[in-house]
Amino acid sequence: MSDKPHQNLAVIGHVDHGKSTMVGRLLYETGSVPEHVIEQHKEEAEEKGKGGFEFAYVMDNLAEERERGVTIDIAHQEFDTDEYYFTIVDCPGHRDFVKNMITGASQADNAVLVVAADDGVQPQTQEHVFLARTLGIDELIIAVNKMDLVDYDENKYKAVVDEVNQLLQQVRFNTDDAKYIPTSAFEGDNVSEDSENTPWYDGPTLLEALNSLPEPQPPTDAPLRLPIQDVYTISGIGTVPVGRVETGMLNTGDNVSFQPSDAGGEVKTIEMHHEEVPEAGPGDNVGFNVRGVGKDDIRRGDVCGPADDPPTVAETFQAQVVVMQHPSVITAGYTPVFHAHTAQVACTIESIDKKIDPSSGEVAEENPDFIQSGDAAVVTVRPQKPLSIESSNDIPELGSFAIRDMGQTVAAGKVLSVNER
Repeated sequence: MSDKPHQNLAVIGHVDHGKSTMVGRLLYETGSVPEHVIEQHKEEAEEKGKGGFEFAYVMDNLAEERERGVTIDIAHQEFDTDEYYFTIVDCPGHRDFVKNMITGASQADNAVLVVAADDGVQPQTQEHVFLARTLGIDELIIAVNKMDLVDYDENKYKAVVDEVNQLLQQVRFNTDDAKYIPTSAFEGDNVSEDSENTPWYDGPTLLEALNSLPEPQPPTDAPLRLPIQDVYTISGIGTVPVGRVETGMLNTGDNVSFQPSDAGGEVKTIEMHHEEVPEAGPGDNVGFNVRGVGKDDIRRGDVCGPADDPPTVAETFQAQVVVMQHPSVITAGYTPVFHAHTAQVACTIESIDKKIDPSSGEVAEENPDFIQSGDAAVVTVRPQKPLSIESSNDIPELGSFAIRDMGQTVAAGKVLSVNER
């Protein structure tokens, strides 16, 4: 581990706009991937008739991905800059992988949005930006990529910048902080060094922009919230729930409560990277053992918190949602699956309270009959089975969710308030 502050960085954008190549290039330029590995990937790429994919290969090291030429899982890669130690959450662009994107983006502090200069804003670009905004990513660095394909034409660059700027304003991103950089991940322009091909650009390189990101403040003073990913039985230890600490601190000797299963006990041991540790904080992936809690008492989707300030379980909750794609309309009574932290629970939209103009954030209509693709709204939601979720004002890390139906992400949202059960 590095002693520099840590940032999780999501790399988002439309499929084929060069996200994987950009990530590979970043890893290469920061010395995180040795030259010989790139050479090896290069030979392999050429053999498969995919010359030029060598940087993307660094990320897509699953054989299946190579055959298909697409990014499937979120590969975690790490690199150091002068200021930070980054973990890249490479977010797949394909629709069927949007779910990964949701679990990925919700763990990111900041994001690099990759938009190809020759292609501009695509539906998926919009979808990812919408999601990033709703899931609480604060700062965007926009890499206007593939400048080599448009002969480093400044007007092409400006046209894409205008297009993206409009999109960001539409979803109320703070556009003052957004940084635009003309890049070629393939050629390496403006990634770690200023490019001679863009004499008209005098802004930072991608690495400089990453270095100047604000330092994320870990939510250590918030109450402990640790969504459970899996529950294992390990011989000699017993039941071991595994998950990532989102907020607060987990200490041995703590009395904890798992909601909504309503089990609890004293934390006996905490393990991280196969070593026993006395405590764990935000961002740590841990396995831990709780006295008196058996394998059947808790399950994936539970949230662990302090016994005296247990995770909130919702009877109903009010949320702001953005409908990304729905073949028809959404009305009261609609019951899709909500994906919140590690939980997946069918929930009914009981009422549509108001429609919001996504470009201004103002209320456009009270109690509308329906909402459809492109709409933003405030809705009241009733989970069909117990769900632990928090208001995004109190604990943003557990206040966002995605709504999935028919194999696709229909909407994303954040919790405004919870009516506890």
